[in-house]
Amino acid sequence: MLNPQQREAVDYCAGPMLVLAGAGSGKTRVIVEKIAHLVQRRGLDAERIAAITFTNKAAREMRERLAKRLAPAAIEALRVSTFHALGLRFLQIEHARAGLKRNFSVLDADDSAAVLKDLLPKGARADDLHALCHAIGQAKNAGLDPEAAAAAARSAREHEMAARYASYQQRLGAWNALDFDDLIRLPLQLLEQDEALALVWRERLRYLLVDEYQDTNAAQYRLLRVLAGPRGAFTCVGDDDQSIYAWRGARPENLDEIARDYPSLRVLKLEQNYRCSGRILRCANTLIARNPHQHPKTLWSAADEGAPVRVMRCRDSEHEAARVAALLEQAQRTQGAAWSDYAILYRGNHQARELEKALRLARVPYHLSGALSFLDRSEVKDALAYLRLVNNPEDDAAFLRVVNLPRRDLGASTLEKLGLAAQTRHLSLLAAARDAHCAAALPRRQAQALHDFAALLERLQRLATQLPAHDLLEAVLVHSGYRAHLQALPGDADARARRLANLQELGEWFRAMQRGGARAGDLAQQLLLLGNAEREDPGNAVRLMTLHAAKGLEFDGVCIVGCDDATLPHEGALDEGRLEEERRLFYVGITRARRWLVLSHSERVRRYGEIVALRPSRFIDELPAADLQRDGDDPETEAEARRDTALTHLARLKALLES
Repeated sequence: MLNPQQREAVDYCAGPMLVLAGAGSGKTRVIVEKIAHLVQRRGLDAERIAAITFTNKAAREMRERLAKRLAPAAIEALRVSTFHALGLRFLQIEHARAGLKRNFSVLDADDSAAVLKDLLPKGARADDLHALCHAIGQAKNAGLDPEAAAAAARSAREHEMAARYASYQQRLGAWNALDFDDLIRLPLQLLEQDEALALVWRERLRYLLVDEYQDTNAAQYRLLRVLAGPRGAFTCVGDDDQSIYAWRGARPENLDEIARDYPSLRVLKLEQNYRCSGRILRCANTLIARNPHQHPKTLWSAADEGAPVRVMRCRDSEHEAARVAALLEQAQRTQGAAWSDYAILYRGNHQARELEKALRLARVPYHLSGALSFLDRSEVKDALAYLRLVNNPEDDAAFLRVVNLPRRDLGASTLEKLGLAAQTRHLSLLAAARDAHCAAALPRRQAQALHDFAALLERLQRLATQLPAHDLLEAVLVHSGYRAHLQALPGDADARARRLANLQELGEWFRAMQRGGARAGDLAQQLLLLGNAEREDPGNAVRLMTLHAAKGLEFDGVCIVGCDDATLPHEGALDEGRLEEERRLFYVGITRARRWLVLSHSERVRRYGEIVALRPSRFIDELPAADLQRDGDDPETEAEARRDTALTHLARLKALLES
């Protein structure tokens, strides 16, 4: 049953609409119901609708909900995807207009960084590479091509960045490749420059729905605007109070820009919260009211008051982690809830270390979100790239990743020449490596190295017809010399052993996945396409994650740790004047909790060998005092704190005795 505001958001289709949906107000339900309304009541073909989300996980969940409302044929035709997936689909159709061959490659962040690293002078620091990656990403997120970036440059540093951006794009063009940000920038460029093409796509996509609109960057908003056209057949759903991705280019001011661009825009607020208890929601409202608002709203809930928000004062991060672990162990034991009903949230991933130790000692199962995934480890990605290339010789991204692994003295300039020759002769990079005409454009030694690499792939392709997936993986590691390359790496022997063990585990994955004679390259491609959230099953475990990663999730009980003025708000954000975004981040954390919420802070921290005193987060003082239960407020709270610590000491003793 929809409430009146939700029903209005679903029914209104006469023009552009912006739905300001507060935390826990049922925005996903509104989007799902509106899609069903468009198909079933308005008679719009499902293939003419595009629903845009910000993660593959959100897109998958939306499809699962729609499967309960629409016929299978409509679900199959419907476009539910991220902005980047929509851009990829556009370029697969319009590749020729973009100057691409049909089988263009998309580089991941690691491969893109490797190309940019080669453009930096020798001896450049990691910070220099990070700054260049960020600057080019920001330029693309603003919809700027290299020429526009150069025209906009004001300082010598910006001119230097624009020159490297131009060299980077030249190299990608030679390789028939794009990076992730090009999936938005290129479609935007083509549509803005070609009105006839824009008309074709407006007819193809008759209605647009955008979730998490406050997280759009400049290029994404312009893409929405050019696809929607003057008619403005769209519904955008967002919440300016949950805009926390400025560092990724998100512009909450897009909420104001859309109103200027579409004067007939209907703005509707969803203010009934279906998630949080009364006290938690009151804390969230009071906190976020301190930020300036173009569209103020006040969330309300029909839920009961619930328990006070607990504020725990701890000696240091070790004591804080111990108390949180004991509290969760006690809550699960007394309330009988699943471990997965609880989450510990923090500002930065480094805060997880002490928490992991304390949770292990307390025998509390946990899942660490955001840690480096097994399939994101470089040696695993290298092996998968070899197998993808064996399976598909046209996979230029895989070629670029492994052609110089192990080293074959093939520098970026050689590969750029190869790419240009391949483009001229309409060949893949691997086909160009064995082509005599292409070889003639290269120095003799490099041409021979490429010829040898192509011969290696031919041998592996023959083996692929004879061996099961896990055996082919082993053949790749041996024949390519990659295993020997890992064994010869300088440095820590344990690190080398872990890399080799990861490759052994990959072989076991193939052994387990192989059904009906599936080829190794097909299995590798399946693994490559999985997002992190799809690769990992947290199971029945407490979730440990950053506040950024928690957006969109909810739990019965939430502990936010590190609530001090050096961490939350973050010291760097304070220096840069980003207090409002830090407050929004804290607001997001608070509104993840359904029934109970704990905020913890430490009195001191060790930094560079010195003990530094900490102050509780200023945000705690911005919460209504009547809804807080601070350590020291009453004897019962103090006794509870001592009991938490005692339980933790017992858990440690038990762990020592059992080890």
